Amino acid sequence: MAGAACAAAMMAASGVAVRHAAALSKRLTAPPFLIGITLVALGTDMPELVNSIVSCRLGHGNINVGDSIGSVFAQGTLVLGLLPFVARAAPPVRRREVLLTSGLTLAALLLGVVLVRDGTLSRLDGLLLSLVWVAATGTAWRFGGAPGEPPPRAGGASGSAFGHAAKLFGALAVVAAAAAGLVHAVAAASAALAVPEYVVGFFGAALGTSLPELVVDLTAMRRGQKEIALGGVLGACLIDATLSLGIGPALFPTPIDAELALRGAAVAFVAMASALMLGSRVKHDRWSGAALIALYVCGYFLLIPRP
Repeated sequence: MAGAACAAAMMAASGVAVRHAAALSKRLTAPPFLIGITLVALGTDMPELVNSIVSCRLGHGNINVGDSIGSVFAQGTLVLGLLPFVARAAPPVRRREVLLTSGLTLAALLLGVVLVRDGTLSRLDGLLLSLVWVAATGTAWRFGGAPGEPPPRAGGASGSAFGHAAKLFGALAVVAAAAAGLVHAVAAASAALAVPEYVVGFFGAALGTSLPELVVDLTAMRRGQKEIALGGVLGACLIDATLSLGIGPALFPTPIDAELALRGAAVAFVAMASALMLGSRVKHDRWSGAALIALYVCGYFLLIPRP
């Protein structure tokens, strides 16, 4: 019950944060996809980022890794798969944008596999993953914009940039408080169900902290903002594989279950590799969406422990 309330609070606060981030981004005049992979993705990914810090601070490193890697899986399959089912027309796919962002996420997951093999995420590991996000985001901005794509017009955003920034950070503070409650709820559920914390984090916490992406991106699709929606999903996957996974251990190094972490990373890797199929298509329709949703369902059978 407490976990559901925390997830609902995060969803509501993240929606407010993203709305003001979008208004603030209009002052920056950048292509919609790039706005999606940065401002929108950061706004909706705040629950994962705060969960990473709080769970590592409390000594639950497996929840951090499970939530971060599980969010890559949930967003790269379930959230991405649902997009064409709520749009009036199939979202157009720009190969350069999808292939580059998905490829960077795959590379980050491979780095994560190397780092978790020793059963711990050290402060140096966390700093490295965080720096990888900075480098990957810079690469996406340098090479990911579609050729000739016009930046959005600066009009339509009332209020000052300072006002939007203040409201953005206020909403993120609410997200932080709700995420702390979610970590305690997940830890309690893990103990009560006798299920490994990593598995609970991979499916339970990841689905809860991915609700902002789900709600915001589906709303963007319904309103015709398809480039922002697609960028938001792929950008969130990149953040989860790098900054979310690393920011907690960078502050509070923690031991983890290496075997489960490697299995989860393998499942997420397959999911992002499947998302690369969008790069070979000119549109993301209900057939590709159904395939991604089916892959999400299969993940349960691969990670949930057998009796």
